[in-house]
Parts: sequence; structure tokens; C-alpha cells
Amino acid sequence: MKYIVSLNGKDYEVEVEKGEAILVDVRDTPVAAPVAAPAPVAAAPAAAPAAAPAPAAVTAVAGTKVEAPLPGAVIEVKVSQGQAVKEGDVLFVVEAMKMANDITAPCAGTIAQVAASKGQQLNKGDLLAVIS
Repeated sequence: MKYIVSLNGKDYEVEVEKGEAILVDVRDTPVAAPVAAPAPVAAAPAAAPAAAPAPAAVTAVAGTKVEAPLPGAVIEVKVSQGQAVKEGDVLFVVEAMKMANDITAPCAGTIAQVAASKGQQLNKGDLLAVIS
């Protein structure tokens, strides 16, 4: 997959393939904005791909937010709503850069909301859970 990454006000093209190392070619020349390819003439209409499911709506819940400290994928959810937790209990396991990272409770309380699910891709700062 190709991505356009902005760094210090400049856009760079990044190409990532599953199972390969991520290489970034940073040059002084900014990447031009992508241009859509012209539609083929007299082509039969193709079936539209199935839309990806929308992420569950996250409603505001009062309490201590537990956020993703790094980008990755949720490989295990160890808590459920209503569960009592102690400070330091493992709430989630997130895989990042082929390493499993335990996400722990920053405080004791009750899980008021679980906002992440197994298999979900995360960005740094994404809400995982709320402890009240």
C-alpha cells in the first residue's frame, strides 16, 4: 500500500507491503498530490467492494481514560464493562512492531466503557477504555 506522510510541512510517499520492513524515502522534493486514473472507456461496471464496517460509536463516559500509548493492533481484550480492576492490572494486549505490549490500568476502579475490540487497528491516543 502507498501512503502520503506529512513531515515538517512536506509530503512524502511511503510504500508498505505486508510482511516486509517499512522503508521511508525522504527527499527534499515534496510528492505531488495523487491524481485519479481516468476511467476506462466502454468498460463493464464492476461490483462495488463491500464497505468496511464503521467503528462503534464512542460516547463520552466520565472517568479515567485509558488511551493507546502507541500505534498497533489489539490482540487481546482482558476486561469487560462493569469489571473491577486494580492499578496495574492488564487491560489489553497490543501488538506493535511484532511485540506484545501490555496496557495496564492507571488506577483502581470499575471498567465503565470498553472502546476497543480484538483485531482493531489503533493510532496513538485512541481510546481503549474508561475506568470510573
